[in-house]
Amino acid sequence: MSTPLAGTAPLIDAHAHFYHALAGRADWTAVNDARFRAGEQIGITYHVASVLGSYGFSSPTYFPSPADVTAGNDAMLEIAERENNRVRMYVTVNPNYTEHALREIERCTERGAIGIKLLASRRADDPLLDPIAQLAAERGLPVLHHIWQHRRREWPSQEISDGADLARLAERHPRANFILAHIGGGGDYAHTFPAIVDVPNVYPDLSGSGVDRGMLDDAVSALGPSRLLWGCDLTMETGLAKLRALDVIGLDDDALADIRWRNAVRLFPKDSFPLVMRGVTEAGNARRSARHAPRA
Repeated sequence: MSTPLAGTAPLIDAHAHFYHALAGRADWTAVNDARFRAGEQIGITYHVASVLGSYGFSSPTYFPSPADVTAGNDAMLEIAERENNRVRMYVTVNPNYTEHALREIERCTERGAIGIKLLASRRADDPLLDPIAQLAAERGLPVLHHIWQHRRREWPSQEISDGADLARLAERHPRANFILAHIGGGGDYAHTFPAIVDVPNVYPDLSGSGVDRGMLDDAVSALGPSRLLWGCDLTMETGLAKLRALDVIGLDDDALADIRWRNAVRLFPKDSFPLVMRGVTEAGNARRSARHAPRA
């Protein structure tokens, strides 16, 4: 196999999605297969992914019914268990159904889920999210929350949140960690950085279709590389574009490693990414051996 487009260093996609048979599209297996092919070409070590209910087919995307949440999580569990060498799972929940959400978190973490996915089902600072955030803190599970970068108005069919909303939730739950979704995913990303800069348990991911010049420079300048996570969401080509940008904005090797994989290893439960840690250990051993090898 040729060298991956993003090189051979570890790479964790902290924001991925898969489809399933009840999502209302006949090509769902082809879409999933395409993600895996693209992941191999890019050099993704792990896809940390969720299934969003029925993606609007049998209940609204941002307000999935309990039945659709469970069906989507069942499909995601099957993918994660079948593809254990390259997939990890977020359990998706709708906080409007508190007891069901808490049961789903318990059920899916028992089968290997390593994080929680929240949609725009309820504003991020709503008290209905408190029981989920509390359980996330107890279980050491990061919460990936769908975010619109600077919400200026209400949007139909969703309780959309921005960085300021998520910051208020994170301040109420300092023991929990929150991933702020897709700074390149709509709205004014420049609004996001000052909204969360003083809330250290909020970690933006770099996903989304936006690849504005200066976006990553500003993110690193405002928050530092130790708070940023690489991810793709649905558009993997723009994830690759951001890797290309990271290579040329002047980051050192440690900063690049933080964004590519090390921050994800720190945030998610211990031993979530064994292939990454094995590769890092082997690379370190190789460097030490080279340093101590006799010179000709």
